[in-house]
Amino acid sequence: MLSLNFSSFLLEVGTDEAGRGCIAGPVTAAAVILPAHFENSILNDSKQLTEKAREKLRPIIEEQAVSFAVTHLEPIIIDEINILNASIKAMQESILKLNPKPEYIIVDGNRFKPVLDIPYSCIIKGDAKFMCIAAASVLAKTYRDEYMNKIHEEFPMYNWKQNKGYPTQEHREAIRKYGVTKYHRMSFRLLPEQLKLDI
Repeated sequence: MLSLNFSSFLLEVGTDEAGRGCIAGPVTAAAVILPAHFENSILNDSKQLTEKAREKLRPIIEEQAVSFAVTHLEPIIIDEINILNASIKAMQESILKLNPKPEYIIVDGNRFKPVLDIPYSCIIKGDAKFMCIAAASVLAKTYRDEYMNKIHEEFPMYNWKQNKGYPTQEHREAIRKYGVTKYHRMSFRLLPEQLKLDI
């Protein structure tokens, strides 16, 4: 069972990202403040949930949250500032969109940078420990999947609807055959060494 709160603050926000290990598409972060008496028996780290469960949870989180926000950061920014900084920036931007302003931040993972003057804690595997981080992981994942399904229509040959931009063998074969798009992260190793791409 996940815990509702880490701190004693009432307006505690959880934040998490999705798509960090992808070679195409944005890194997407979400931030969620849940009400004091929030309860949900199926909420968990989004990686532990089926797609169907995530889709079922998304409207529940959106309706019941005190506040939530989602941010996509495009490959051009990822390539410019690197994926770790882009992940942190996406989480920070999501937190800045919240109203009311949170009093405390809990972050999934071990790296973060301050937002305004709000105190924070980094929690390893926080998405499997605290409800507001798990809720953020569900929103980040569902919003990012939706984005990848949309850009799949533009470039169906990469099958982003299925692989969501992760470096599957099929995705890499398509890069080798068709080259790269504006949605690919040029700072990432898009192909294994033996399949160098001339760009």
